[in-house]
Amino acid sequence: MEYFQDESGRKIAYIDQGSGLPIVLLHGFCGSSSYWSEALPLLARSYRVIAPDLRGHGASFAPEGPYTIEEMADDIAALLDHLRVERAVPFGHSLGGYIALALAERHPGRLRGFSLVHSTAYPDGEQAKENRLKAVRTIRTDGIGAFVDGLVPKLFAPEHVDSMADRVLRAKGIGYATPPQGAIGASLAMRERPDRNRVLAELELPILLVAGERDQIVPPERTFTAAGPNVSQATISGAGHMSMMEAPDALVSVMAVYLDAIKEERGSAPES
Repeated sequence: MEYFQDESGRKIAYIDQGSGLPIVLLHGFCGSSSYWSEALPLLARSYRVIAPDLRGHGASFAPEGPYTIEEMADDIAALLDHLRVERAVPFGHSLGGYIALALAERHPGRLRGFSLVHSTAYPDGEQAKENRLKAVRTIRTDGIGAFVDGLVPKLFAPEHVDSMADRVLRAKGIGYATPPQGAIGASLAMRERPDRNRVLAELELPILLVAGERDQIVPPERTFTAAGPNVSQATISGAGHMSMMEAPDALVSVMAVYLDAIKEERGSAPES
């Protein structure tokens, strides 16, 4: 794990492995770069893989107070500046997908494409917004452990909760390390995020939308909200919301097809 810290005190922990086309793996809520631990070495064989811990998560800084998705996107842009990466391809899982969309909206010139993995361009509905506040109350009252224990089993396909019990436990362990104020800040950021379907519709960058067949959090129809010659869609058979843990080989295969098309379209010379 490496660290970047700027003059404002923003400190971001990240992994940087491999060489070639730079890709950025953005994890989900109450996760960390460790969510990608099985997929990352497979990807690093062919690409430069950057996997940060998001603001409020893992070993990165976790300021008090509500966050915004835009701030979290700007954190990633600052990290790319630090690493002297001019253009990259972010893959955003769940919360990470909201950040990838904000990156595409705010910094389109920094991207060669982007992907939503078990994520959506829709904003929270009224019930979801209420659920964010319930999450905040649970974390404040019962602690991050109790919240994560309730959250993580829902992230996996129902049949995987038992058959992949070791991976469920690993995801819980990652979640337990989330600073409570970070989970609260990110929950409030997700609650206030805008509809970004326009970003999917208007940008001409190559876009990959990945859904889990058995996703109970973001069903495929909420992921597949755009179509066009620049948009690819893929469903991971049998996976819930956590294909990077449930079916890493299948997810990496889908990612590789998309990334290889980008390299062929724009030239195969490595970028830094």
